Order: sequence, then structure tokens, then C-alpha cells
Amino acid sequence: MSLIFSVLMFLLRGLELMLVFNSHSLRITFREIIVFSLFEDFHWTLYFLGLLFILHAIISLLSISFAKWFTQVWLVIALLAQAALIFYFLKTLLPLGKDLYAYNLDDIILTIKSSGQLNFMTIGGGLLVSFVLLFIFSIANKKLIFSLKTGLVFTIAMYWFLILLYFIPITDSNKLDDVKTNIQLNKSKYLSEQSFDYFMYKNEYYFDFYLRSLSDVLFVKKEYPDPSYPFLHTADYPDVLSPYFDSLSSPPDIVFVLVESLGKAYSGKDAYLGSFTPFLDSLEQHSLVWTNAISSTGRTFGILPGLFAGLPYGERGFQEFFDNFPHHESFLSVMKENGYETSFFIGSDVNFDHQKEFLEYANVSQIIDINRFDPKYEKMPPANGFTWGYGDKEIFSNGLSFFPKSNGNPQLGVFQTVTSHDPYLVPQRDFYLKKFENHLENILQVEESRMKEYRDYQDIYMTILYADDAVRDFITSYSQKPEFANTIFVFTGDHRLPDIPMASRLDRFHVPLIIYSPLINRPTYFKGMSSHFEVTPSLLAFLKAQNEIQLPEQTIWMGQVLDTSKVFQSKIAMPLMRNKNQLLEYINGEYFLSDDQLFVITDGLNIDPVEDQNIKNKLTGEFEDFKNKNNYVIQTRKLLPKD
Repeated sequence: MSLIFSVLMFLLRGLELMLVFNSHSLRITFREIIVFSLFEDFHWTLYFLGLLFILHAIISLLSISFAKWFTQVWLVIALLAQAALIFYFLKTLLPLGKDLYAYNLDDIILTIKSSGQLNFMTIGGGLLVSFVLLFIFSIANKKLIFSLKTGLVFTIAMYWFLILLYFIPITDSNKLDDVKTNIQLNKSKYLSEQSFDYFMYKNEYYFDFYLRSLSDVLFVKKEYPDPSYPFLHTADYPDVLSPYFDSLSSPPDIVFVLVESLGKAYSGKDAYLGSFTPFLDSLEQHSLVWTNAISSTGRTFGILPGLFAGLPYGERGFQEFFDNFPHHESFLSVMKENGYETSFFIGSDVNFDHQKEFLEYANVSQIIDINRFDPKYEKMPPANGFTWGYGDKEIFSNGLSFFPKSNGNPQLGVFQTVTSHDPYLVPQRDFYLKKFENHLENILQVEESRMKEYRDYQDIYMTILYADDAVRDFITSYSQKPEFANTIFVFTGDHRLPDIPMASRLDRFHVPLIIYSPLINRPTYFKGMSSHFEVTPSLLAFLKAQNEIQLPEQTIWMGQVLDTSKVFQSKIAMPLMRNKNQLLEYINGEYFLSDDQLFVITDGLNIDPVEDQNIKNKLTGEFEDFKNKNNYVIQTRKLLPKD
């Protein structure tokens, strides 16, 4: 059975590589990855079979027939798991790790449904394959019979190979190429190692943190008055936005547009894949634009806590505190306390990722989601009967029927789009397919030799073009309203989508950040590095200077203020959460620590490896200090004292 299992595992590797190279445009070759890939598979196969044989031998002392069935079942499970992990990887080019345990069962089922994989064909096919595999292993038990001597030779050889593999220094010569590294990984081995770390170390917390002094080059000096509330501080956040605005005669309306999966790689000036957002690009000419902006997380779960409050992550993202939130303020709650009407609009279920609980804690006035759409609107095209909800154009159109309210109060609205999300099914497909081809040929003028690189991801790019059209229609409609002249719009993405191969580890977080308003008198591009954490402190400082709004004396924002430098520099310090349960990156100044590797950041958020043990030790210490404070909040819920 072990020999058959080994052959099937190597056949799965061949299938994986064939599908990966057929599904994605990669700048690596089969020859570059095959040796290390087979080494990974050989290592995992021997390790798994070695553990299973020990269990088989123990159980066989009680019942040989039961031991055989036990082994057969686990061999089938292992093969099905490997196949499922391969198909997951094909969608994202990211292996599934401990982030699997960050979602509840309902969210996992919803995500699988959205990909179109939860259907009769998939389930029926899985059951059929299971029976076939069980039949093959059963035949092997009856027909492929070795003598005791031969069996011992195979077993001893297997364990010796396993021991030797732990001491053979085989490493990839280019481990900084994440796409290449991820392809080479054995997906079952990776998930097993991640699972071991998660279950063995998840409850190990250390409270020996101290308030480490960060670099003096940071914009804002923070004073921490109470060690029992490690994120609580007082600070004077400077107003960096007023020089670019006309003086405000009345409180402005504020509108946030959060575009799903909008990465800088394919949007805006200097997008290295070419921009697929022509309308947003035209708005940039009348806006304040940060070309080196990053999100705080690599998935959607972090957009609200990061953008509106600069909050720590907890174990799996701040919104996972939903059943007992640490007391906190946010941009939404502060503006509500200053007389603003607050509204949130989304076309899907607002309960996903516990966004509803976060918004309700901020006392948002109205929340409009999939359950509050006019019947005249149609949902997005379904994938095997499932759809996330309503498309971006419907989200904006429906939202404008509720917002802004003409009741004399200033308005704060948040619109979150959803169309540019897996399974990337765009409305009006034929129209956007033609628009995509025209965009490649006439706008981007892509050479014929590179067309395949784009057409491999045409469904994704079409949803970006559609989202941009939806924003255009929204701004066009909004501009007809009298409130438009006194409105400030903030456009950003929640993260860069991983389905299109990324240029670097930081590329995942690189997103557009645009502030657009008729009130702006000096449209400008800024190269100073900023993040979602900087948006709330900057807007509040601006509104306080312009309208004298009341702000809390003590705050918990982890951010600085938006950097308005015209040349590249970085004066921020922050951790980044790649996925739920994956707190692996930290930035301080122009240095980036990722998976215990140090990089230097340059304009365009390019990163290059650098060897400097002193700086690496400094960033590692600061990162560990944050983790300790973050873990302390998980245990104590001490974030902001209640009045």
C-alpha cells in the first residue's frame, strides 16, 4: 500500500505542476522547480508513511484486518487532502496554512461555495475517487504480497532515507522568489507543519513586554501613561492635509470607497502591470495621491479596523473579538460623537468576517447589506447557484437612494465593493470581454508576445474594469447632488489580490490611496510611505484644525500621519498580518522584516534583501514587543479605558 501511495503522490505532483503552468503565466521554468519539488514530496511521503506504519503496527497487535482498513482509510484521506490543497493552491498561488483555523465553519463553507467548488460533481467525484482508491489498496493487500525479509528491507530503508533527509542540506538557491517557493512546497507537509505550530503554541503568551522606544525619525512622538494599557497614548498629531484644501466653511461630508482586491500593481500611475482603472486614474489628476501606500492586512478582514482605527490584530484579526470587543474608538464613532450621520453600504452579507459587530460597536446609524436592496436590482451571476450578492454598480446605486440624508447633519458614508472577488464573475460578460481586449490593445498597447500573461487572468481584470466603471457612475451621479461641492472622498483597496503572481512579499499590501474632493486646491502625488493606519489620525487632525471637532484626549491609533513628502521616504513603524493567524511582517522606516528575512524598501515599494544584523535585531525586538502587547490585549481586553 505504501508503494502505491508513493506512486500516486508523485503523480499528483505531476498533475499539480501541469495545472499550475497551464493556469498561470509564470516567469520560471519546469526545470527550475522539479528537483526541489520531488525532494519535498519524497520527504513528506516518507514522514507520513513512517508515522502511519507505527500506528499500523500497534493496531495490528489487536487486529490485523482492522489495522489494514485503518491504514487504507488514512491513505485515502491523505491523497484526497493533497488533491484538495493542490486545487486551493491553483486559485491563489498560496498554500493553505494555519489561516484555515481562523475562520468558522460557516465562513469556510461560504468561501468554498463562492469558488463554485461545492457542487454535486465535486462531492460525487470525491466519493467515487475514494471508493476507487480503497479498491486499489484492497487489491494491493491481496495481490502484492512480499516476504517478511523483503518487507523488513523496505521498512528499514524507508526510515534510513527519512533520517538522511533531515541532514541533507538541500535548499533552494532562490528562496526569495515566493511564487517559486510556494509551488515547490508539498502542500500537505506545509499544512501539517502550520497546524502543529498553531495547536502547540497558540496559548503561549508572554506578558514581559515593555514600552520600547521606536525610531526618532517617526512623525509623531507618543507618550504612554499607563503600562496596563499598552496601546493607550497621548500625542499631538499634526495637520498635514490643510495646506492642500480650501478653508472649510462647514463640516464636510466624507465618503469612503473601499474597492475589493484593488492593488497598486494594476491601478494608477506607474502600475507595473498597467492600470485597469482609467476613471480612478483620471481622478488622480484632481486628488491627493499616495503612490507608496499599504494596507495593514493581506485579506479583507483587516480593512475596517485598520483604516478606521489602526487597531492591533488580536489572534485572527481585531473583528474576531466580536463576542467581547475591547473598548475602543474609531473614526466612525468619533465622527458620530461630533454630530455626523454614519452609514455603511455593501452588496454581500455584512455578517461575514464579523463586520456587522464592528460597525454596531461604532454605533453606525444605518447598515445596508444584501438584505436591504430594492427588488429592481439583480444579483451578480452565480457560480453553481451561489453568488456573493449585488455587484458594485448596484451597491452604489442602491446606496445613493439612502445617502446622503438631507437633514442638515454632516454625513459619513462607507461603500465597500465585492465584485472583484473570487469567483470573478462580472455582469455583462460579453461587454467587458470586449472592453478588456480593447484595453490591452489600445490603452496599454501590450505586445502580442505578452498577451497570454493578461488573458490567463482576464476574468479578474474584467472585474477591475467593471469596478472602475461603477466608481465612475457613482461619482457622476454624486456630482449632481448639491452636497458634492462639500464632500471629501477617500478611495483605497483592502489588499492586492494574490491570484495574479506578485512581484514581492510587500506587493500583497501595496494599494492605491486617493483623497479626492472639489475642495482640494493643490492636487499632488506623494511618495512618502503611508498605510491605512495613517488615515484616521490624519483626517481627524485635519477636521479638528478646520472645524474644531472634539477629539478624545487619549487614543489607541497605531498609525502616524500621512507622509506628504514628494520624494520616497518611510517614517512609519507597523506590523502586517498576511492572513488570519499569520503575523509575519514588520516595517520600521525603510526596512522590512518578513519571515525572519530583512529587506530594504525603495520607491515603488520594491524590496531587496540586505544583511545587517543590528537592524534585523532591532526590528525583531520591536516586532516581538508588539506581539507581546497584542497577546496581552487578547487575554485582558485592556485597550482603551472606559470613561
